[in-house]
Amino acid sequence: MATAVKPANDDHVRGAVSDEEWAIRVDLAAAYRLVALYGWDDLIFTHLSARVPGPEHHFLINPYDMMFEEITASSLVKIDVDGQPVVPTSHPVNPAGFTIHSALHMAREDAHAVMHLHTPHGQAVSAMAEGLLPHTQTAMIALHNVAYHDYEGIATDLEERERLVTDMGDKHVMILRNHGTLAIGESVADCFLRLYFLERACEAQVMMLSAGRENLNTPPQGTPEKVKDQTPPAGMGMVARALAWPALLRKLDRIDPSFRN
Repeated sequence: MATAVKPANDDHVRGAVSDEEWAIRVDLAAAYRLVALYGWDDLIFTHLSARVPGPEHHFLINPYDMMFEEITASSLVKIDVDGQPVVPTSHPVNPAGFTIHSALHMAREDAHAVMHLHTPHGQAVSAMAEGLLPHTQTAMIALHNVAYHDYEGIATDLEERERLVTDMGDKHVMILRNHGTLAIGESVADCFLRLYFLERACEAQVMMLSAGRENLNTPPQGTPEKVKDQTPPAGMGMVARALAWPALLRKLDRIDPSFRN
């Protein structure tokens, strides 16, 4: 069971925010715990964020000095689109996290949640010239919604934000070339499920390529298009919010409910 690090002002956070913000905080903290549970974390070096309701476009992101299994609803840091804390905090914020997340939160009205990972499988596929291959059902679910963005170095250059948004277009998941994976969603639930499918597809691709490219079974012509029609973004979002996410929260509650603190 994880032992959460509790900043000194945690007891005051719940009473200082709206019920709607608190619910988003709980969901985002849960997403951090799930990333740790599935082994997708990279020490302290990736980031998940969620927009706070309101015209200011404030959003929540991880304290840069905490492991993902330590994060709680009240320990999340609220920052503005300039990367500055809205509420005083002793925790630093990852500058690269600010660059990537602020770009999408500001440009896409439907980007209420943004998640970015550096998993070995995601990085491996991001370095493959062909990108994601349509050789598994999971890949076909993700594939029609995948964008690509070329590597420009560690994402601390604010000028990269415009190119990132342009490359994302109207898609909801992205393979950051030579870097990792990324997803956006209208809720934390939507975003996490999209990232889950992308990560599972990448994992399967790395494993299947161990058999050699010449030994792969190519799916019948037309099936990727059929799967695209069977898994529209709106339908997948409904599955995420109504079915998968509540089940994941129950799983976390059985393991360690401290993410709700």
